[in-house]
Order: sequence, then C-alpha cells, then structure tokens
Amino acid sequence: MAARSRGTELGSDFIKTSTGKETVNATFPVAIVMLRAIRDFFWKTGNKVGFKPAGGIRTAKDSLAWLSLIKEELGDEWLKPELFRIGASALLSDIERQIYHHVTGRYAAYHDLPMS
Repeated sequence: MAARSRGTELGSDFIKTSTGKETVNATFPVAIVMLRAIRDFFWKTGNKVGFKPAGGIRTAKDSLAWLSLIKEELGDEWLKPELFRIGASALLSDIERQIYHHVTGRYAAYHDLPMS
C-alpha cells in the first residue's frame, strides 16, 4: 500500500517553486533540486510531499514539460492532483485555445473565447 501524504516535519503537504509574481519563476534546474529533495524525504520517511511549479508556465506545451519532469523524477504516483498541481493562471487560456482549435479546426478569434 502506498504511503499517504502527511507532510514534512514542518507540516508542509506541498512545496512550491515561487509565488509566480517574481521576475524569475519556476525553472527546471531549481525544480530538479526540489523534486529530488521530495524523493529523498519520501525514501527516508515514507511521507509524500506534493509539488507545485508556479509562474512562467503559460502554454499546454510548457505543462507537458513539467509533467514529464515529475514523471521522470518522482514517478507516476506523483501525477495526481493530490501531489502535483500547476500554478499558472495563463495556462487556462492556452488550453482553451488548443481545445477550440482541435474541435473546430480553426484558431479562435478574441471574441470566441472571452476569458482569453
């Protein structure tokens, strides 16, 4: 049976790359260090800690890169909302545009997707 997320000794269930409001936000080199710390903590304690990259993730393609990184560093178990979330408000607009294009075969005009 998989261990449940009980957080770290300090009570964290998730760690986050940034608030998303800084000039430099979620970067892969920093994320790799954080993910390996999560993995080491899990191996040591059996407790799972979630990860949330935030800031600078604006496209569906960006999110796929983050999903790949999580899968490679932590495995499939971390590819669940309980353990992995993306903090990227701009991402929703791109996903809407991608779905619109997939369904209609054309790119959306500004008035087609008012939230974008």
